[in-house]
Amino acid sequence: MTLVQTASAPAVSARATGPAALAAAGLSARYGRIEVCRDISFEVAPGEFLILLGANGAGKSSLLGALAGIVASAGTVTVGGRRIDGVSPQRRAHAGLALVPEGRGNLFGPLTVDENLDLGLRHLRSDERAGMRADLNRLFPVLAERGRQAAAMLSGGEQQMLALALAIARRPTVLLLDEPSQGLAPVVLDEIVAAVNRLRTFGMALIIAEQNVRFAAALGDRFIALRGGEVVDEGHPSELANHSGTAARLLGAAPH
Repeated sequence: MTLVQTASAPAVSARATGPAALAAAGLSARYGRIEVCRDISFEVAPGEFLILLGANGAGKSSLLGALAGIVASAGTVTVGGRRIDGVSPQRRAHAGLALVPEGRGNLFGPLTVDENLDLGLRHLRSDERAGMRADLNRLFPVLAERGRQAAAMLSGGEQQMLALALAIARRPTVLLLDEPSQGLAPVVLDEIVAAVNRLRTFGMALIIAEQNVRFAAALGDRFIALRGGEVVDEGHPSELANHSGTAARLLGAAPH
């Protein structure tokens, strides 16, 4: 697996002037009475790619779910300075949040690629759809080639690209990606790294839950490491790429 860094915008400081693209303060997540994340605070700047790094059971997906409003939570969440905690997932989406769930769960498998994209673009005015479709074709040229193919028949990497395209069609300011490398062959991961890095042209912030260290190091501007639902470290992805001991320590067995 090569995972060569593609050309991308410089890393963005989370303390850049102006409101954060997303900020969480004292955020916790729970399923019933079981608390799975606790007292998590961080900010993501516009255009920044933040990695939530951790092993299975560390709380990454639960944290994304709390941000998106699909997992019960407490604490404060803002998007562009506007509070969204306590509102529905739909209102959070209108505020600029989009989630690509693990397993590409936002796809309609029996429908073709074109039909999936038509559904994803239906909220736009007709004059806007052509421009967005052209943007998506430039970002993911393979989707234009697979237009008449059923989504269920695409490769895992192509399905991930279609899932990304459907999320981008909603024009989010913050995109949440849950385990984008999950289930993909190593040879495909370079294509996904390149595809995700091309999203920098849209200027959106990304929060990427991931446990594949090499994949994370090729994408992120910054990482936050979770273990047992708590933040245990943060830093620059170069620390992961250059120090295998750091990665091993951060990805140690996480309690469930």
